Amino acid sequence: MPRTAFLAMDLQLNHIGRTPADYLPRAVRALDTARGAGVLVVHVALRLRPGHVDAHPRNKTFGSLPSQLYTADDPGAAIHPDVTPVDGEIVVYKNRVSAFAGNNLRQILAAQDVDHLVLAGIATSGIVLSTALQAADLDYRVTVLSDACADPDPALHDTLVNDVLARRGEVATITEWQQSL
Repeated sequence: MPRTAFLAMDLQLNHIGRTPADYLPRAVRALDTARGAGVLVVHVALRLRPGHVDAHPRNKTFGSLPSQLYTADDPGAAIHPDVTPVDGEIVVYKNRVSAFAGNNLRQILAAQDVDHLVLAGIATSGIVLSTALQAADLDYRVTVLSDACADPDPALHDTLVNDVLARRGEVATITEWQQSL
């Protein structure tokens, strides 16, 4: 029977510090909702190789990052302790913007017979947008939790959630999603 997976994306210390103070409790609530409903939880985090040998200098997002950032040795690359994975939850590392980049996320989702992705994370204009668009193109049902996503630009967040992402899937609040479970 097809399943839903909750993707907790880029909830890393380096990213959480650039969100409003009320964001982290909302992300925790979304994660707790997934766990309480028995939804498969997949944590997705950015991790680059030492020296960023996997980040081409032409890449506008990753090519100019200081070489110590987002490596396994970068303390800021850790998933925030309030949303840390628990036993049995899957952690997938990516090396580009989309949750599907540079890893076996598609294989994991297929092996778990997942057909619906519920997305939460930072930033709406980054991993949320890229993952939602790619997931829709891969024929997943997509739900973006509008209040469990954040962006350094609140106006851009609103535009993406209301005008872009709603055209490719569902947009719901955590409460609306919780009520649908």
